[in-house]
Order: sequence, then C-alpha cells, then structure tokens
Amino acid sequence: MNQYTERLYNGIIKENPTFVLMLGMCPTLAVTTSAINGLGMGLSTTAVLVLSNLMISLLRKIIPDSLRIPAFIVVVASFVTMVQFLMEGFVPSLYASLGIYIPLIVVNCIILGRAESYASKNPPMPSIFDGIGMGLGFTVGLTAIGIVREVIGSGKIFGFQLLPLADASTGQAGYVPVTIFILAPGAFLVLAGLTALQNKMKNNAKKKGKKVVETVGCGEGCASCTNSACGGKVFPTGNEKE
Repeated sequence: MNQYTERLYNGIIKENPTFVLMLGMCPTLAVTTSAINGLGMGLSTTAVLVLSNLMISLLRKIIPDSLRIPAFIVVVASFVTMVQFLMEGFVPSLYASLGIYIPLIVVNCIILGRAESYASKNPPMPSIFDGIGMGLGFTVGLTAIGIVREVIGSGKIFGFQLLPLADASTGQAGYVPVTIFILAPGAFLVLAGLTALQNKMKNNAKKKGKKVVETVGCGEGCASCTNSACGGKVFPTGNEKE
C-alpha cells in the first residue's frame, strides 16, 4: 500500500473520525437529522480539511512553533469563510439547514488535530490525501447516521419518500415514523448502534482469525500518557514523518 492510499484507508477505515476516534461529535449529533444534511456537512468539512492541510503544509517551515495554533486557526477560518459564502450562494437551502454549524467548522477538533499532528510535519501531497481520507471518513459517518435517522424517523431517504406513510384520516395502512430518531436522543441511539455494529463485526473477524487493524495510540487518557511510541499526541497519524 503506497503512502497516498494508506492515508485514504487511514481516514475512512482505520481511524474513522466518527466511529473510531469519536471526534467532531457536535455536528455529528446535531445536523444528521437527514442524509442530505450529513452529506453536506461532511463534504464542506472535507473541503476545509484538504485546503487547510495543503496551506499549513506549505507554510510548515515558516510558521514559528510558538504561533502555530493561532496561525492554524486563521488559515482554517479563512477557508471556512470561503466555503460558507459558496454554500450560501449556490446551495442556500442546505446552508440554512446547517446554520451555525458551518462557521463552527473552524473549531472542529478533526481539522485542528490533522493540522497539528500531520500537515505541519509532512509535505503537501501526503497532507492533501490525509485531508481527503479524514474528510471522506467523516462524510461516510455523518451520511450513514443521517440515512438511518431519516429512514426510521420519517420513512424518507435523501428527501424521497421510501416507505409509504399511514394515513389515519383515510384509514390507509403504512409506515408509522418513529419520530424520536429525528430528535436529539435519536442521534445518540443511532451513533451508539452503528458503533456497536462496527465493533461486533471486528470482534467476529478476530474470532475467525482474520487480521483486524487496531487504532494506533495509547488508548488511554492523553494527559497521563507515557507511551513514547505515540509521543503524547492526541491524534495518531499512522505513518508520521518527523
């Protein structure tokens, strides 16, 4: 597996931000009331990730260590503003649905984490693929949660009526939506269910003797981490270049 393919696999499967690292939980739980919202938030975050990783990688030898976090935030905020204006101009309905969570991409721990742990230490091309991998992993996670919540909560998928609804006024039989799944508690239920399903599949694969890639890192609280292999970093990177 070459370096670029490894970065894609790392973000989508091995260290998926949603189901493995549990990062970016605020937009994950808040905007996934529908599949289109999850897809829109995931793709907008991917765009910011790729562009910010590229810019920070290009400037990595120029930005002083003492100013790196403020510099990263300025870079990320600039690209978030560009994405926000583009969404407002070209997809106003999606922009209205996502609301305040678009500007909050600036403080998304996925973006700042990849900037600090990978883009600031690696050349531009690997950093771009790292952003694409992490962004697609986040998009897959949000879209999957949105699909489950939308189907169970309203019988729709991407806005299209998948299951015919029951009509009490005419006595027509049909699907009765479980509306809790498009409310706040439904986000926790679906996230927990999909994460448990993923872990169950991994455990079954282990029992069958198949090789299962484990998440890189100490697996404990990073404040008390003494594992020199991970260097005390909150966000593991796989193949790091120091």
